Amino acid sequence: MPLPQHLRDESDFDQLPHNIPISATIADIEEKKGFIVYFMFVMEVKTKGGSKYLIYRRYSEFFNLHQILESKYSPENPEKPGPNTCMLPSLPGKVFIGNKKEIAESRIPELNTYMKRLLGLPTWLLLDEAIRMFFYQTDKDSEHQPRALRRLRPPTRKVKTVKPKMDLFSSPRAEAMFDFRGNGKAELNLKKGEVIFLLQRVNSDWLEGTVNNQTGIFPQSFVKIIKPLPESESEGEGGGHTYSCLRCFLLTPSGVSTRDVCVQEDLTIQPKYKDLLSRMRSVFKEDDIALNYRDHEGDLIRILDDEDVLLMIKESRGQQGKVKRPVNQFPWELHATMASDLSVYNTEA
Repeated sequence: MPLPQHLRDESDFDQLPHNIPISATIADIEEKKGFIVYFMFVMEVKTKGGSKYLIYRRYSEFFNLHQILESKYSPENPEKPGPNTCMLPSLPGKVFIGNKKEIAESRIPELNTYMKRLLGLPTWLLLDEAIRMFFYQTDKDSEHQPRALRRLRPPTRKVKTVKPKMDLFSSPRAEAMFDFRGNGKAELNLKKGEVIFLLQRVNSDWLEGTVNNQTGIFPQSFVKIIKPLPESESEGEGGGHTYSCLRCFLLTPSGVSTRDVCVQEDLTIQPKYKDLLSRMRSVFKEDDIALNYRDHEGDLIRILDDEDVLLMIKESRGQQGKVKRPVNQFPWELHATMASDLSVYNTEA
């Protein structure tokens, strides 16, 4: 294998372990849906020993790695670098406004350049634990089912997608009786009269199906079942995605608005405060809201950070068994109030 240009010292290179990464290229991006929607970069990593594997990283992980390396190796005076310092490549900055997919796409060439220059630094830096762990293929990475990654396809390869023909008389299906506008990309938008092909039952109130080449979930109360799902699939044994349901309330002086938000996270997850706040703002179309939960006495407790989220989850575990909920519903509920309203709502929702 020819030596990469950055490995100029052959003796240093020979002493490196075979599992040291020497190149990494972003092959694609993958959308992840849950309490928030975000994109992960799918990267092919090559090691000194010649092995190749895929890893999945968010931009925030690039940012955290860069901060660690800066604290360790950036010289205080760039014009007078020390023996254990070096000039790190520039990482593209954070972007807070815009289409998330377009932002992720635009970052691919910049991040590829960043990784090329990072792995082109002196060989001793490649042994840094932060770099090795960033490019290490974890069990979670290896469990991913890779798609036909566009940047790993040979340039002459032509991919032809053949859509299976729908048997209109045998497929489980339903007709939309009302218009329905979904909250987030996990939920379908329906128009009255449309026929939805059913994939599986999410819970007693929600179904998953496909219409207009879009797949998502929708409330059963908005449709009329033409042909039901087979019994095994209607019980959640169809092998598709499973969803967890979070009941949330928006409490205002004029009344209470209740929503069930379906996400793909497991019921045991401990979500981040900022993810919950972002999702509630999207669900209720309100930016000026605060998050709360009810304690065992029925009082609202304000949530301000990740530690408060953990307290909420701990509180809900202590009340399990006292309140009956569907098996796929989170044991905790969110109560959103207007952030500018300091009054306390102690009436049971």
